[in-house]
Amino acid sequence: MHVNHLFLSNILINFVSKCKILTTAMGKKRNKVSRHTGRLQAVTLCISTAMVLVLLGLVVFSTLTGRNLSSYVKENLVVTMMLEQDMSDNEAMTMCSHLKQQPYIKQVHFISKHAALADATRQMGADPSEFTDGINPFPSSVELTLRSDYANNDSLKWISAQLKRYPKVSEINYQKDLVDAVNRNLTKIGIILLVIAALLTFVSFSLINNTVKLGIYARRFSIHTMKLVGASWGFIRGPFIRRAVLTGLLAALLAIIVLGGCMYALYRYEPEILNIVTWREMTITAVSVVAFGIIITAICASISVNRFLKMKAGELYKI
Repeated sequence: MHVNHLFLSNILINFVSKCKILTTAMGKKRNKVSRHTGRLQAVTLCISTAMVLVLLGLVVFSTLTGRNLSSYVKENLVVTMMLEQDMSDNEAMTMCSHLKQQPYIKQVHFISKHAALADATRQMGADPSEFTDGINPFPSSVELTLRSDYANNDSLKWISAQLKRYPKVSEINYQKDLVDAVNRNLTKIGIILLVIAALLTFVSFSLINNTVKLGIYARRFSIHTMKLVGASWGFIRGPFIRRAVLTGLLAALLAIIVLGGCMYALYRYEPEILNIVTWREMTITAVSVVAFGIIITAICASISVNRFLKMKAGELYKI
């Protein structure tokens, strides 16, 4: 009887030991799966946030370059001063020197009679002076480009009046309809960009908020457990916000790399884009993307954690 009792005790001890070993193994496997799932969620959150930040970066970049594009287009509108035939090149050069000092003038280009004749001969394939008994039929002219603030018809009216006061200026020419069309279209483009910026900002915030919320949702029971053992809300929020900020920073760096690659590809395709895009716009865009990545993820994480902190245990199973 005593032997049987010892035998049963040994069997029971062996069974308990094996159960402990099995439980430990399953716990390690569960922890390994949990860590793998956590890493996968972090990578997914980072990539999703980076894609949204690329959109926000494009909005900031488009808004900044829109102003430069407007200035670039306006400053390529040409105002032509036609000079009288008896005006010498020296007199014209003196006038050009005075024009360069005017605050509304960006660039002055003098075209002499001989240069005008040579250009016409090259385009026509024949010398026009042969049809006028050797007399050059082309007058000298001055082509002006204005600063962007003055490239509108209201400013051009009084600028034309001032230019006509110069001696031996026969005519002032500029494309009034083109100036109107450029200003009208640039205004429309500006309004469209603002609307798109507002919509994309709202959509981006919603997408990042949902992405962060999904990551915190998986740990909602851990949040409730920490609340039950007496941890303060600030103590519970801290790790989630720090993790979200780190994710936002990594996502921002990834978004900057993507935007930089797009900018480089655009430069390779059209080198003159540097007339519109400068290092200032690119730097502001990069800083904005980093700021958006950190601030939005931190706010979204705080909102999501607070939501789960306010819930009771029973409510956590219903969502």
